[in-house]
Amino acid sequence: MPMRQHVPFGDELLQFLIADVALIIAFSLAESGGLIGILRGSGAGVPGFEILIPVMAIVVTSSFVLHELMHKIVAQHYGAIAGFRTSTMGLVITLATSAFGFLFAIPGATMIYVQSFTKRENGLVSLAGPLTNFVIFAVFMAVWVYANPPQYSFLYYTVLFGTFISLILAFFNMLPIMPLDGSKVLAWNKPVYVITMGAIFAIAYTFGVIPIYDLVFLLIIALVFSVFYRGFI
Repeated sequence: MPMRQHVPFGDELLQFLIADVALIIAFSLAESGGLIGILRGSGAGVPGFEILIPVMAIVVTSSFVLHELMHKIVAQHYGAIAGFRTSTMGLVITLATSAFGFLFAIPGATMIYVQSFTKRENGLVSLAGPLTNFVIFAVFMAVWVYANPPQYSFLYYTVLFGTFISLILAFFNMLPIMPLDGSKVLAWNKPVYVITMGAIFAIAYTFGVIPIYDLVFLLIIALVFSVFYRGFI
């Protein structure tokens, strides 16, 4: 990408805030069953939209913002200029899909401006985000184990959604589709890609955070799409 002299801090902070708020609303909507789910009301043991908003404020801010910040930090370590930028169309898609009770979250990404990156450097910058989600998952899981939050309490829902969202973000970003992180990690080092994706499956299976068949299904779709995509470029 072309070089830039700097990425204004105030501008980047605003971009982060817009994306974060959009994701907080989107995840809260999606987990509420969309607009129809909110109108119908939550069932027994299911948090309402008004509870999900503060829960997602903690979960999304930690899982998403730290993910993107780590991309930026590692990119700067290798001499690049990096800054987060929202995508107007991505924000629309994120909020629109959540209104129907599911979520395709693409509010923006960390843009990297550098004269050249080796495959290794590009792979490490890309890997930094999903690895950050691993750490966040471990923190939420530690709180779950040691705090043993009362069922249906605020902390209970925070940890429950924290473990799920941190892991699903790691998985989604590791899918081998351009421009997701996984495509760059795979191009750099296939064993590292397999180990990272294998760790996600192992964690999901061990802790029951995400159904394995859902991950397998999404990975197969991603692989087919990736092959199809490469065939037309």
